[in-house]
Amino acid sequence: MGTIGYAASMEQFAPSVLLRYCQQAEDEGFTAVMASDHFNPWVPSQGESGFVWSFMAALGATTNVRFGPGVTPPGYRYHPAIIAQAAATLEEMFPGRFYLGLGAGEALNEHIVGEYWPEAPVRLERLMESIEMIGKLFTGKKVKHRGAHFTMESARLWTMPANPPPIYVATSGPIMAYRTGKFTDGLITVGAADEKLKMLVERYETGARDAGKDPATMPKILQVKVSYGPTVEEATEAAVRDWPNGGMAFPKGDIREPEDFEAMAKLVRPDNYKNRVLIATDPDEHVAYLQHFIDLGFGEIYVHNVGRDQEPFIQFYGEKVIPELRWTQ
Repeated sequence: MGTIGYAASMEQFAPSVLLRYCQQAEDEGFTAVMASDHFNPWVPSQGESGFVWSFMAALGATTNVRFGPGVTPPGYRYHPAIIAQAAATLEEMFPGRFYLGLGAGEALNEHIVGEYWPEAPVRLERLMESIEMIGKLFTGKKVKHRGAHFTMESARLWTMPANPPPIYVATSGPIMAYRTGKFTDGLITVGAADEKLKMLVERYETGARDAGKDPATMPKILQVKVSYGPTVEEATEAAVRDWPNGGMAFPKGDIREPEDFEAMAKLVRPDNYKNRVLIATDPDEHVAYLQHFIDLGFGEIYVHNVGRDQEPFIQFYGEKVIPELRWTQ
C-alpha cells in the first residue's frame, strides 16, 4: 500500500491553523505530511512562514502520521550539525515516523544570513558535503570534518534514536538524481513530464545499484500541486491569487525577495498553470492524475492544494479521491 500525504504550506498558513489542517488530513485518510521549510513566503500576500522544526514537533505529538520537512537546505540558515541534531531528536521522540528531507535551497530563504549566494553547481557541492557530515553524526560517534565548504570540530549527537531517520533528497536533474540514489535513502521530486520523471528515476536507480543497494526497496517520492474549488473558475482564481509562483515557468532559485515575486506575479495568467498545477473539481480528474504517477512507480505522493480553502479540499480527497486509488505494491 502506498502513501498519499498532505503537503503543509508553512508560507501560506499560521502554524496553529496548519496543524489543524494536518489533523483533519489524518482523519480523512492522508497518512503522511511534508511541511515546507521557508523563512519568507513566495509573495507578501501569502503572509506566513513559521519555523517548520517547531511545527513538526507539535505535529508529531498530536498526530500519528509520518512527517518531514520538504525540504531543508543545509549550510546556510542551519549548519549541517544542527540539522542532524534536530532530526535525531525528532526521530527519538517519534520513532519510525520522521524523515529528513534535504535540498539545495533558494536565495528567497537562504540569503538572509548575508553570505554570498553561490551558483547551482556549488550549491550541490555544499548539499553533498552536508549529507556526508550528517551521516557521520548519525553514527553516534564523536566526529570531525574539514571540507571545501564546512568545518565541524569534535561533534557528537548525545541524543540518538534507535535508528537514524532516512535522508531523502529533492532533485530535478540527472547528476543529483544519481548521487541521491548512491548516497542517500530516497528521492523527492515534483510533478513533471513523464520523460523527465522516468529519466530522474533511472538515474536514481543507477546510483543505488552502483552503491550495492536495491532500488526497488528505496522510496520514490513526488509532490504535486492542485487547485480545488466549487467550480473550475473559482479554483483557477484561487491558484492565480494564492499561488502565483506556481505559474512562473522559470528557475526561481536566485530570486531573493517576496516583493520581486510579487512584481512578476502581475504577469501570471491562468494558461501559465497548464501542466504545472491540476485545476479541477471533478474527482475523476484528480484520481486519474494521481493514478498516473502511481503507475509510473511513485509510492509516496504529497498533494498541495494551492488555494486558501483547505478544509473542503481535505474532505473531498478523503471521500472521493484517496479511496479510489489503486496501488500495485
